[in-house]
Amino acid sequence: MADDSIAVVDLDRCQPDRCSYECKNYCPPNRTGKECITLRGEEADQGQPDQIHISEEICLGETCGICVEKCPFDAIEIINLPQELQDDPVHRYGENAFSLYGLPAPQEGQVTGILGPNGIGKTTAVRILEGELQPNLGRDEAVDWDDVLEAYRGTELQDYIADVRDGEVTVARKPQYVDQIPESFDGNTRELLERTDERDALDSLVERLEIGPVMDQAIDDLSGGELQRVALAATLARDTDFYFLDEVTPYLDIGQRVTAARLIRELAEEEDRSMLVVEHDLAILDLLADTLHVAYGEPGAYGVITSPKSVRNGINEYLSGYLDNENMRIRQDPIEFEEHAPRTATHGDVLVDYPDLTKSYGDGEFTLEIEGGEIHRNEVLGIVGPNGIGKSTFAKLLTGNLEPTAGDADLDLDISYKPQYVTIDQHMRVDAFLSSITDQFGSSYWNTEIAQPLQLERIMEQNLSDLSGGERQRVAIAACLSDSADLYLLDEPSAHLDVEQRVQATSAIRRYAEQQDATVMVIDHDIYTIDLLADRLMVFEGEPAMHGRASEPQPMREGMNDFLSNLEITFRRDERTSRPRINKPESQLDREQKREGEYYYSP
Repeated sequence: MADDSIAVVDLDRCQPDRCSYECKNYCPPNRTGKECITLRGEEADQGQPDQIHISEEICLGETCGICVEKCPFDAIEIINLPQELQDDPVHRYGENAFSLYGLPAPQEGQVTGILGPNGIGKTTAVRILEGELQPNLGRDEAVDWDDVLEAYRGTELQDYIADVRDGEVTVARKPQYVDQIPESFDGNTRELLERTDERDALDSLVERLEIGPVMDQAIDDLSGGELQRVALAATLARDTDFYFLDEVTPYLDIGQRVTAARLIRELAEEEDRSMLVVEHDLAILDLLADTLHVAYGEPGAYGVITSPKSVRNGINEYLSGYLDNENMRIRQDPIEFEEHAPRTATHGDVLVDYPDLTKSYGDGEFTLEIEGGEIHRNEVLGIVGPNGIGKSTFAKLLTGNLEPTAGDADLDLDISYKPQYVTIDQHMRVDAFLSSITDQFGSSYWNTEIAQPLQLERIMEQNLSDLSGGERQRVAIAACLSDSADLYLLDEPSAHLDVEQRVQATSAIRRYAEQQDATVMVIDHDIYTIDLLADRLMVFEGEPAMHGRASEPQPMREGMNDFLSNLEITFRRDERTSRPRINKPESQLDREQKREGEYYYSP
């Protein structure tokens, strides 16, 4: 194989007990007597006996690709690495396994961002930077930290790697999937947080993150948004040199996201700490980071982390699909935003009139008041508002999962519902689960419009219980859209999806609404998702956990102005890409837009 090609075998997908070794039998070098594709055998370090191994020295490379085509389980990838990629890997998990090229460079007193798809090596990079994983530089022979230091001599990482080698780096790490915290901790919030208060900063963090009301609640009883804020407080309360925060925004509303960003920036600037943040909410990443590394490659096969870029240029290059300094195209089509955010409100036929509704819990514990309105056919209705304000309660009222205290919520509609928190209570394969929902499963339309944009092909044969958070989310979106219904209601579909997955999921939802004359309601906190998706907006406001009010649906500009004015946050359009960007608080543009009452871009 050429030096710029690699062979990757996904051992989770390689199933020799269910195939006839088509890859091995049809391999051209094998048929001439060479040992290109062989069996690993019982002594293999990874996988099960009789799974395959590919010799990269003998393989003909991507120009052949017969084994890739013949494998019935899509377990093989033969990849030509970019010609511009001159360096050796930082780390490779063995031959036919994932390779990582490049490392992010944490800087004292700064927030360093990483932007890229899931499965591209961001977690591997962090394990190296915290000293948990000693990189092998892609070599077969033994490598120690002195070898790594020599490889990075003269670079920005030289001093940092020397500190890692000498054991002088301490790390605090916020996990990506906060909903797994209750599985590893049995106690209440106060007990968890008091263990981490090494900077004597806990009281301030609790106040600013507004988690005081849950301090004496069991971790098991916390919502996703509460768990996210508790995890952030526990991480920032630590006294360490290096903080790694893996996705700080899932389940947080826009106001909480801005607060989290400000806390992270303050710790970096005021105490000269190194912060490394992986984040898929581009508006928050833009507000949060000082520099940005773009990560690209083939998820599960190889990943490349670029040299640092300015945040604006890094995000814009990522969206355009072309990296200027690297002379690298990482995506065929750019991710584009509309020139003018406000869309003309749809005036299609009315699907349903819903009346004024009220839902109260307990003795004045929480009350939600909903102003009656119309939902139009073939529209996408966005729903926005703070956490704890009643958005999911409204969804459950529509689906019949809750009964209103006042008003009639029996709308006589078939509703397909994706809940906010995707739980797995079935032990079956993804393909069996989805085929049980729709008779369209496997059809040309279903494959093109649902399976492909949601990237389901490679997880079809996995069990639902083995899926990651992002994979579960994509399956749940597919399940919702695959059902036959009058109204499709998706609660926070963007959670745990990377930028491209969000755009593809958004496009799938939008196209489905247009092509099937379907009506869709989407509850989400990601401004990019709402901006790309919604025709009209329904705004929830009030005092979280006390009382909420929901307006009738209104045009995008009016709705976003109402929503953002309550949060005192203004947005502008990027001049190059038209993407939404949060204005710096009290900046000249922020003050001007607030004076004009235009929180959602200047007209």
